[in-house]
Amino acid sequence: MWKVEINDSVEQHEVPELRESVGWERRDSDYPELLVKCRFFCTVRHADNTLVGFGYITGMGLQHGYLEDVIVHPDYQRQGVGELVVKRLLEQAVQERIEIVTTTFQSKHQSFYAKCGIVPCPGGVWKNPKHAEEEAV
Repeated sequence: MWKVEINDSVEQHEVPELRESVGWERRDSDYPELLVKCRFFCTVRHADNTLVGFGYITGMGLQHGYLEDVIVHPDYQRQGVGELVVKRLLEQAVQERIEIVTTTFQSKHQSFYAKCGIVPCPGGVWKNPKHAEEEAV
């Protein structure tokens, strides 16, 4: 039923449309550049080839990677698609000899990430105040 791929071909509009489907900013200008700059990405497609899941790992590719933007279209949530994305990305991290993968997530998603093998830990986030000012305008 699902086609799970690493670095599969993605049309420029597909990820922005998926982002929009979950209420996130489209960020059209990020694609396809993000797909080239990240270490690797995972796509999950329905049998009809519709992109229903996406996520990526970024970083320098030495010891550490950062898991970002795990997105599942609302019509396909709670069907194991997100878990397919995260677990496939972590399998790829093993193949690429990345020893540590970190991510941030809302506390309501803690059990999901734990089920995928990610151990919750304390951390922090810094946001550029200049960027926040620009977003408010």
